[in-house]
Amino acid sequence: MQGFKQFLLRGNVIDLAVAVVVGAAFGTVVSAFVKDLLTPLIAAIGGQPDFSGLYFTVNNSKFLYGDFINAVLSFVIISAVVYFLVVLPMNTLIARARKAPPVDPMTRRCPECLSEIPIGARRCAYCTSEIQPGLA
Repeated sequence: MQGFKQFLLRGNVIDLAVAVVVGAAFGTVVSAFVKDLLTPLIAAIGGQPDFSGLYFTVNNSKFLYGDFINAVLSFVIISAVVYFLVVLPMNTLIARARKAPPVDPMTRRCPECLSEIPIGARRCAYCTSEIQPGLA
């Protein structure tokens, strides 16, 4: 029982639970946006107020392709919002963080272990290999 308690109280499980709840709430908001704002806007342009009412019948079976259109619109909008408000900013932050730090003109790299050492050093402080002066 103690192991199960530790598993539940780990940060990853709690983060995942919070993400699922926030994701569900976000999905509800986006679905309402599509249903209440976007679909009427498209209807004003195209003439169809609600796609969920669109269907066709084959051998007394209803094919509700309007619901599918609503679901596709919701998916595209959710995907666009997640990309532009989450993925793109995170990629930009990661790219900024990965930029190489400026090279210090007073140091050079050890040819053996590649650690930063002073230019005038004759022996690496990290791997203790001998280094010829003036070589990088």
